[in-house]
Amino acid sequence: MNILVTGGASGLGESITTALASKTEHSVWFTYCKSKDKAEILEAEFSNCKGIFLDFTNEESLAVFVERMKEFNPEVLVNNATTGMIKNHFHKIPIDDFKASFIRNVLPTVQITQEAIRIFRKKKSGRIVTILSASLIGKPPFGYAEYASNKAYLLEMSKCWATENAAFAITSNCISPSMMQTMLTSDVDERIVESMVAAHPLKRLLSTNETANAVKFLVEGSEFINGVNLVLNAGSDIG
Repeated sequence: MNILVTGGASGLGESITTALASKTEHSVWFTYCKSKDKAEILEAEFSNCKGIFLDFTNEESLAVFVERMKEFNPEVLVNNATTGMIKNHFHKIPIDDFKASFIRNVLPTVQITQEAIRIFRKKKSGRIVTILSASLIGKPPFGYAEYASNKAYLLEMSKCWATENAAFAITSNCISPSMMQTMLTSDVDERIVESMVAAHPLKRLLSTNETANAVKFLVEGSEFINGVNLVLNAGSDIG
């Protein structure tokens, strides 16, 4: 398969790229922005993967990338890239910050997915996997209003992608992982992490490799798996 992974050079993205590129029959293109060194390491380790620079915050960079997508001829799109999150209570976030976050996180994903669907429809086949967050399930954590809201928007969009394109054998599924220790969560107080581990039914946090294996499952799974949000939280939302 020809696979495109956004944000595929570090953290969870690195694990996703590694899991998919480990099968030599896959050709994996992954985007990076600030992780050029890690991208080069992945390229050196896997001859079947190639890093592409993409800055979600730059309209020109995004436009050039979308135009190039036809060259990659993708059969699979994994939406993983994010530019970060605003960690603050809802009432303390300036309204312009909500707008800026939506523009740099959600709209690039929508734009890339639109182009992928155009390509997939011509093939009458395609897979879309979008990384969300288990914060969408149950009670959202304090201070993550902006992040959770953006992910919720993408969840609903993913359902639309599934229903509108099922007749073209295009699937659209999501994965909502619970907290993982990555750069995105590196500034979380260690005491909070310790309390989360203590309260966790498995007494540990989810690993990026476990999430990457879930991505691999959806990429290689049946076309009947469509419109699904696979939640990775050890059943902690079960009442």
